[in-house]
Amino acid sequence: MEGTSLRVGLLGAAGIAPAAMINPARRRNDVELVAVASRRRAPEFAERHGIPTAYSRYEDLLADDSIELVYIALAPSEHARWTIAALEAGKDVLCEKPMAMNASEAKAVLAAAERTGQRAIEAFHDYYHPLQAWIRDFLESRTLGSPISVKATFNGANPFDPASIRHVPELGGGALMDLGCYPVHWVRTLFGEPRVTHTTAGLNRLGADVWIEALVEFDGGMHDGGVPDGAVHDDAVHGVVSASMEPDVRLESSLTVVCERGTLRVENLVFPARGHSIRVERDGVTHISTVAGLDTYDHQLAAVIEGLRSRKTLATEGLDYVRNMEAIDAIYAMAGIR
Repeated sequence: MEGTSLRVGLLGAAGIAPAAMINPARRRNDVELVAVASRRRAPEFAERHGIPTAYSRYEDLLADDSIELVYIALAPSEHARWTIAALEAGKDVLCEKPMAMNASEAKAVLAAAERTGQRAIEAFHDYYHPLQAWIRDFLESRTLGSPISVKATFNGANPFDPASIRHVPELGGGALMDLGCYPVHWVRTLFGEPRVTHTTAGLNRLGADVWIEALVEFDGGMHDGGVPDGAVHDDAVHGVVSASMEPDVRLESSLTVVCERGTLRVENLVFPARGHSIRVERDGVTHISTVAGLDTYDHQLAAVIEGLRSRKTLATEGLDYVRNMEAIDAIYAMAGIR
């Protein structure tokens, strides 16, 4: 890829695609949007966004030899299937979260990536913003001492619609899959793999979780950096991970970490470029700050391009998406939902 443009195809004419891929690509001079595939909307979507080629079949886009990276934004129930198909077609993949419906599917994606030598990257765009690097560095500095507890929340109103993917469990709907996968990823990145001790949830009439809360425990200490593959052991850290898409809930994506000598609270981890805050309370004094950065999707695309060029593993690929799905599976199992 050195000195050339990355040629990208969009699998699915999704509403998230302009923010997540089209606009970030247009803000760069080393990315070319080649084609979009959609079973119903491809021509209209391609014309509206200035994409030169429209395919009505996903298979045709995967057969396009000019495409190097496929961005997948389908229903979660389709993520693993089409990620594997793209890998086997010789494409690298950036797939919207969650990577799969469960850990078994995620393992199949990883096996396909290893078998083909292609890259499958999960689109946790928020991870690549400087805000999350700041959080990791701050907690690792032990400025507030060792962590004692963590609370991670992502709430966003989404009134019930039986035709919406987000409300149909068979398609990957539910608060945990749509929203809660983010706070699961935050706490795993910071503290390693959780043990789920209790889960409560409320379901819609289709069986999807409208809200969910899980109590978790970690062996202790801070994660040792890089891909979440373990934790540094100190005293155990207790946590609460929650998500809600109830109609009257306030939009919130927050992280609170209580430590020995104070508390860290961060507001708006998912979209920090739209406004966020960092509150550090110690010895009765509160410090409020922010971290400079671009839109999260710009940082994500930059990381993907650099990762493909350098061949270095990114934090949201490989075992990371398997273990995130294992944690989600465990939360659902404890709730008796799956």
